[in-house]
Amino acid sequence: MPKLKNPEDLASLRESLKKEREAYPMRVILSSGTCGQASGSLEVLKELKRHLKDVGLDDKVDVRVTGCHGFCQQEPILIVEPLDVIYCRVKAEDVAEIVSESLSKRNIIQRLLYVDRQSGKVIQKEADLSFFAKQDRTLMGQNRFVDPCDISYYIVTGGYSALVKVLTSMTPEAVIEEIKSSGLRGRGGGGYPTGRKWEQCRRSPGSEHYVICNADEGDPGAYMDRGLLEGNPHSVLEGMLIGAYAIGSRKGYVYVRNEYPLAVQHTLKAVKQARELGLLGKQILGSEFSFDTKVARGGGAFICGESTALMASLEGKVGEPRPKDVHTVEHGYLNQPTNLNNVETWANIPRIILNGSAWFTAKGTEKSKGTKIFALTGQVKNTGLVEVEMGTTLREIIFDIGGGPQDGKQIKAVQTGGPSGGCLPVSKFDLPVDFEALTEAGSMMGSGGMVVMDETACMVDVAKYFLNFLQDESCGKCVPCRIGIGRMLEILNDISEGLSTEEQLDLLKDLAWTVSVGSLCALGKTASSPVLSTLQYFEDEYKAHIQEKRCPAGVCRALVRYVIDLEICSQCGQCVDACPHGAISDHEEYKINEDLCNKCGICEEVCPTEAISKVF
Repeated sequence: MPKLKNPEDLASLRESLKKEREAYPMRVILSSGTCGQASGSLEVLKELKRHLKDVGLDDKVDVRVTGCHGFCQQEPILIVEPLDVIYCRVKAEDVAEIVSESLSKRNIIQRLLYVDRQSGKVIQKEADLSFFAKQDRTLMGQNRFVDPCDISYYIVTGGYSALVKVLTSMTPEAVIEEIKSSGLRGRGGGGYPTGRKWEQCRRSPGSEHYVICNADEGDPGAYMDRGLLEGNPHSVLEGMLIGAYAIGSRKGYVYVRNEYPLAVQHTLKAVKQARELGLLGKQILGSEFSFDTKVARGGGAFICGESTALMASLEGKVGEPRPKDVHTVEHGYLNQPTNLNNVETWANIPRIILNGSAWFTAKGTEKSKGTKIFALTGQVKNTGLVEVEMGTTLREIIFDIGGGPQDGKQIKAVQTGGPSGGCLPVSKFDLPVDFEALTEAGSMMGSGGMVVMDETACMVDVAKYFLNFLQDESCGKCVPCRIGIGRMLEILNDISEGLSTEEQLDLLKDLAWTVSVGSLCALGKTASSPVLSTLQYFEDEYKAHIQEKRCPAGVCRALVRYVIDLEICSQCGQCVDACPHGAISDHEEYKINEDLCNKCGICEEVCPTEAISKVF
């Protein structure tokens, strides 16, 4: 494609590309993000191309390889148009039948259709899946239309039209006012008003202004930014271009963690293709505006998700945060005014510019506008990336979209906001999901992680897990975080091993408060949230561990034991052979030696008569 010299060239290219796409009588859309590739989508693609060529359909079928559509549990997903049929968990060996039946004869293959886990209904259309029914897929819904490795698909969908609009009819001040009017708040966790941040950065004096996309997503179980960057990187680049125009920036960075190889690959391709077309570089589309961006790979430190630590890392320094008395919009990267937003925030910008701020403010709550993407994981039937209007309740997300608990168990809690978020009980599931409501309840929006736990989860163990993570990821720069998290973890370990006292519980609360008010950055200030929220809503579990030396969920090894029911035991000897610690005696009668037992549970797993059970 030739370099675009003006908006008319872009419009002309879009029309010619549309005609090319419309010339295909059939289309196959294959989701191939990280989740899809892990499930075999590349093998499916290879077979699809081979079979299409064998039957002479390779020039009649448009094969669109996309990023993740959100329903990660059912990957790889394959959609056939114009049949408007969705096939789930497609394997390479299914491709021959798809080509011969669905593409050659227009027949639907029933065995590849999705069966709803709640109603048992067989679903043919993607729009009819219960997982998508209550979502508002403003951003994620675009992934199915775009091949992230081919800029032409993004252009066909109207890509870079918002950039044309700001370059031809809006001043930088007007762009900032539009974003301010939209009420868009940062989706990285802090929730700071985006337009206000842009305005502060533009007004800050400096020899250079920078814009940065924070794609250093490190929360366990969270992958919203990865899904967007893998599936639609040009939406992020276009958002950054608009932000750079508004702020007065000529240089930018996409800071993406190196553990996201596919996101890195797709972003590098997107930057290269945009630069070749003249959408990045000097005098973009014939205007006076110039901007270019580079892709920087993070080394995997969780703390580099914090803005000042990220900028220190970009400068080649150790990724450590600094005090926030001087804001990064004034003195950020290289001590110059710097505007940093996360992936989801940038991806919202083009749509706000095209549709207007009123369109965006029509969705959401009074103080939290638009939609939000969550990574719904844990013990629910349907897991994946969920995009809902702000104000949707936790109950709707977990039960209506997530499908409720697995295996007939009862859901106990949900942890929102990543490792620094809080755990909320079922009694709080009618809360609207927005920044204020979650914070008031003792949790946080965070970047969008949402981990569902059922009755088999021990809340003391959950708090331990997240504190272990935060202790490993703490930079250690400030004393409250470096020492306080470790001391809280020691107390939690004592509780889970039945060695603690009531006094330690009071000390734990005091420590949690001290860490939250005395730490330097947000990691330390919110590190106590898993402890404080589980103490607030599940204190009875803590007291059971302390007073009764019992773990109600049967998770804490030191507080459970295994027993053999001699009336059921067939004395087959399988448990004796399987026990790695030699803790089971078969002299006269089968018996478990408590002093030798490591509570691993292998004996229970191998017992054919279910004579061995865990007591807690």
